[in-house]
Amino acid sequence: MLGFTGRAQYGLGMFPILCQLPIMKKQLVAAAIFSTLISGACFAQQTSEGPWMVRARAVRLDSANGDSTGLGLSMNNKWIPEVDLSYFFSPNVALELILTVPQKQTLTSSVLNTKVGTFKHLPPTLLAQFHFPMNGFKPYVGAGINYTRFNSVDLLTGVGMDDHSWGGALQVGVDIPLAKSVYLNLDLKKVMIRTDVMLAGAKIGKFKADPLLFGVGLGWRF
Repeated sequence: MLGFTGRAQYGLGMFPILCQLPIMKKQLVAAAIFSTLISGACFAQQTSEGPWMVRARAVRLDSANGDSTGLGLSMNNKWIPEVDLSYFFSPNVALELILTVPQKQTLTSSVLNTKVGTFKHLPPTLLAQFHFPMNGFKPYVGAGINYTRFNSVDLLTGVGMDDHSWGGALQVGVDIPLAKSVYLNLDLKKVMIRTDVMLAGAKIGKFKADPLLFGVGLGWRF
């Protein structure tokens, strides 16, 4: 209210000046003042939602299965739950923290034609995002970093792997309004998750899961 009151007073203060200008200039100045008021109203509407957003997604994990060990290692694909918390510094810029619960995966070898074993991984990801507010659709892109912790590793005797991984992450997605402050979310991420593989304590190569993650879910802005 203060912003609009201030602008209204400013407009009235300009009235004597407008009266001294030619008609064309009066129209241009009046149009400029009107545009300022409208842009202020639009910005207020865009920022009427709170800075926080929570999303819950069902995510399909598809591993790239890059392997340099010569064993033909691959990790199973699966659906996983995902929750993220975002903070909007402006209508365009946000920071998103993505979380899930530890996920159990099975590692197999096409060369040995057998299951190598299982492990669990926890891959929190932090992303900086740029949003493109539009009428209805709100697409965004993001980039950031992933840290993955491996535990409960149960592989064949003598086979081991690193217990953590650092890597980059890229993201595209869109929020589609369903109701006030409620959105349908579609999200696609590429995350770099890699680990050295050891045999009898000696490194024999690297396994690159580097999963593609497609998610669908709901978001709540507050």
